[in-house]
Amino acid sequence: MTKSMQNKRGLIFGVANERSIAWGIARVLAEAGAEIALSYQNANLLKRVKPLAETINSRILALVDVQNKESLDSLYQKIEQEWGRLDFLVHALAYSDKEELTGRFINVTRDNFMQTMEISCYSFVDLAKRSIPLMTRGGSLLTITYMGGKKVTPNYNVMGPAKAALEASVRYLANDLGPDGIRVNAISPGPMKTLAGAAIGGARQVFRGTEKNAPLRRNADLDAVGNAAAFLLSDQSLSTTGEIIYVDGGYHVMGLPQLENL
Repeated sequence: MTKSMQNKRGLIFGVANERSIAWGIARVLAEAGAEIALSYQNANLLKRVKPLAETINSRILALVDVQNKESLDSLYQKIEQEWGRLDFLVHALAYSDKEELTGRFINVTRDNFMQTMEISCYSFVDLAKRSIPLMTRGGSLLTITYMGGKKVTPNYNVMGPAKAALEASVRYLANDLGPDGIRVNAISPGPMKTLAGAAIGGARQVFRGTEKNAPLRRNADLDAVGNAAAFLLSDQSLSTTGEIIYVDGGYHVMGLPQLENL
């Protein structure tokens, strides 16, 4: 792999284990020469995330709750002290009460709706705002979405409106930050075998169904998503912003299943 991320420093949110989309991105970026800071969401994850951080020589590893201002302040102060700048940000965070990802969307509670929006959407806006002062040479912001934000998908429920809001935020942030030389994009992978994906009811059926019906007859893997991220975060994408890049084997273009699966 060419060192397309050489001399780039970036912050990645969302690594939980070796199957996380955030980890797939971190690994590819590290191989491309990037220096990476990682956050983890709770103390129980440290035993999984720390060994991963060591494999990519990550010197900044912090426990961060995006709903906790103090933990975010501490992380960004550390980055400013140790690096003095930031070239990219990866937001691979989403959360909703698992119990409300089944049944009817109309039954979503107010508390879960608000929390889902805050963690899955607003946190990206907040992290963008915090990152801008450190992106003195321009930069790139990236988040992870899913086609459930555009079309109804089984058992996605309140996560659908949250991803729709996230994708709209990408476009508005792209317009806001373009004059500062900061690009804002999203990757929309198809179903993947991740810890977060496993929380969606019927995940195995959806995975098999998209694999059989995608034009490429395969779902995305961590390498595919990582390589797409490397493009969007590197200088190779200097004229690309406000985009939702699908990495799903082409499934999003289909109007019906393949003929043999009808």
